[in-house]
Amino acid sequence: MVYAVIDTNVFVSALLTKNSESPTVKIYKAISDGIITPLYHRDIIKEYEEVLKRPKFNFSENKIEDMLNLIIKYGVEVFPKSTGEILIDMDDLIFYEVAMEKRDDNSYLVTGNQKHYPIKEFIVTPAEMVEILDGMRQ
Repeated sequence: MVYAVIDTNVFVSALLTKNSESPTVKIYKAISDGIITPLYHRDIIKEYEEVLKRPKFNFSENKIEDMLNLIIKYGVEVFPKSTGEILIDMDDLIFYEVAMEKRDDNSYLVTGNQKHYPIKEFIVTPAEMVEILDGMRQ
């Protein structure tokens, strides 16, 4: 089992793609299969909901509801301490701080926007996370 904070862009991509082999879809599936335990905070859930409900994506209420329920049901709510980190987009700070709070448990932050975060070994792309998971299975 792996702890990971999943950036909103990963879920958007997973829901948009038609490719069932895409890394973002594999991340989503790894959560439902109990391989990844998502870490979240109420502000992260709020952002997921806000972004996924944007009209441009046209995601069904059921799809959004299923995703949010999956994260809350199988995830762990984290109440992080401030890191004092300054990010390019300060809306991303909660994702970073939740991951930092669980670093003792080897948590990851999975994002398609690595440039929004400091360069750290635990901040990975969806493809890198899939590689990590594949390496654990061997």
